[in-house]
Amino acid sequence: MRRILMATVMMLLLAPGLALAAEAPAGAGDLAKGLGLLAAGIGFGLAAGLCGMGQGRAAGSAVDAMARQPGALARIQTAMLLGLAFIESLVLFMFVMAFIILGKV
Repeated sequence: MRRILMATVMMLLLAPGLALAAEAPAGAGDLAKGLGLLAAGIGFGLAAGLCGMGQGRAAGSAVDAMARQPGALARIQTAMLLGLAFIESLVLFMFVMAFIILGKV
């Protein structure tokens, strides 16, 4: 069951890339454009959703650590802000990738 699920996910994620890599026939420009929009939307949606989950876990853990050791507040807060910036940078990279995909379509 797990292999079937993994194969299905891989096919869904690879289909738009294959459609963009192939040369489109004369009347099939709409399909390639639609799949490109789908790839950009799914990619950015996954990146934004998972970024939100990661930031929530990081902030929750930092608040928990600050509550346990109030003396280390400054160090924990600095590490948390740095981690949140790195997590957010991944979404910004996907944002740029989405615009590159949309520009190719």
